[in-house]
Amino acid sequence: MQSVFVLVHSPSVGPSTWHPVAAHLLAAGHRVRVPSLLHIGSGDPPFWPRVVDAVRDDLRQVPAGSSVTLVAHSNAGLFVPVLRAGLDHPVAGSVFVDAALPARTGATPVAPPELLEFLGPLAVHGRLPRWTDWWDEADVAPMFRDPAVRRTIVEEQPTLPLSFYEQRIPVPDGWDDHPCSYLLFGPPYEDLAAEARARGWRVAHLPGAHLHQTVDPAGTARRLVDLAATT
Repeated sequence: MQSVFVLVHSPSVGPSTWHPVAAHLLAAGHRVRVPSLLHIGSGDPPFWPRVVDAVRDDLRQVPAGSSVTLVAHSNAGLFVPVLRAGLDHPVAGSVFVDAALPARTGATPVAPPELLEFLGPLAVHGRLPRWTDWWDEADVAPMFRDPAVRRTIVEEQPTLPLSFYEQRIPVPDGWDDHPCSYLLFGPPYEDLAAEARARGWRVAHLPGAHLHQTVDPAGTARRLVDLAATT
């Protein structure tokens, strides 16, 4: 039986960033889940256990014993180790899509010091604006080709607390005991793709901006199937 694709969106945006790819995977006969992480920023830190809970709860729709392929975009990549350790379903493979990489051991900061320095002044009463509001229009516009898609993604975004980006996510020993791969869209993720290659992972390149899965969902779906088949 084929592994179930579990498309995990960045907590900075929402599940609609994966819906077009999910549609193409489903049309090709694959099983797909797109868990929502939109409410993990409520309550007190740390937030990573809520990410695990949200994905595990969503997978209750998947028969026990079915394997899953984790597909993590952007900073969702940092949660793959705790997902691998915390899910009830066996993980057949993990694909990091234009994603941040967890530390090899120990714990991973969600945001490096220079990003926290940038984010601090943006927070109002400890809560940040939506992710696309962090940047100038010149940075945001190239990620979108369809105004309707942009509107959906922008309106869906959460306003996360600054403390979300201040948390450190555990890296359980042996989390990468399954095949991992990396799908690069473009800058500034080339160094992370190179690090993935240095870890012995397969790396593929589908040129585009950071939300390229919404621009070319068919091409993204094909690459995911290819990487899942060879991991």
